[in-house]
Amino acid sequence: MRRETLSDLTAFIAVAREKSFTRAASSLGVSQSALSHTIKAMEQRLGLRLLTRTTRSVSTTEAGERLLRVAAPRLDEVQAEIDAINTSLGNPTGSFRVTAAEHATTSVLLPKIRALLPDYPGIKAEISIDYGLRDIVSDGFDAGVRLGEQVAQDMIAVRIGPDFGMAVVGSPDYFATHPTPERPQDLTRHNCINLRLTTAGGLYAWEFEKKGRELRVSVEGQLTFNSSAPMKLAALAGAGLAYVPEDMVRDEVADGRLVRVLKDWCEPFSGYHLYYPQSRQTSRAFSILVDALRHRS
Repeated sequence: MRRETLSDLTAFIAVAREKSFTRAASSLGVSQSALSHTIKAMEQRLGLRLLTRTTRSVSTTEAGERLLRVAAPRLDEVQAEIDAINTSLGNPTGSFRVTAAEHATTSVLLPKIRALLPDYPGIKAEISIDYGLRDIVSDGFDAGVRLGEQVAQDMIAVRIGPDFGMAVVGSPDYFATHPTPERPQDLTRHNCINLRLTTAGGLYAWEFEKKGRELRVSVEGQLTFNSSAPMKLAALAGAGLAYVPEDMVRDEVADGRLVRVLKDWCEPFSGYHLYYPQSRQTSRAFSILVDALRHRS
């Protein structure tokens, strides 16, 4: 539909409903002469008389009545939808499911989402904590969180957190009876606390890098968990060595409750990224959520 056709229909409907050029012109915010010219041009283009004018009144012809009956409800629906969109812009609504590991949830997602929600009561977020690399599309998630290098190339990725490093830690009591590892390979002779990747089904191999050299060490030990928080608690209790994000144990290392080793082998990762399919239709509510999570250095 051409723009002028839509404008002409709006003008015609206003006159037909008001039964007055004066009142219709006032409601449309145009001059009476301009409105009269619009209707005449429309009638000439259609080759139909739509309105019957007298000195005292305006009424629709048979053709005009038919056009009013067909066009007016449709334009009313369009206007109602526009009004609904404008309303939602003031208070966007939407529910979103995000899958993320525990550390990503506690260190990035929760603080930022908690700050966002009071300003947008119509937005709801569900976070599923999982260390597995889920297929977010088949599992019904709107988005997921992974380290930058783990995000598939066919996904849109938005950085939501800074780079961060991992830390190998153990308690002073543990190191009182075990030697300090000097290189990652030495960990195979230690009692290490494992992390099971739930959906992947395997144990996480500890990742190290130093001056461009990368190593992955499959460790063994008496304890295995599927999240990092109990790994830290077990290390504090002297049950073995844990490999966890360094910010989780910064205070414990600072006050001597944990001892950090192999620090020179723990170079930073590329930080957490929110990812979602390129085909996803982004609503305003989802865009607000993404913008709130976006990392700003």
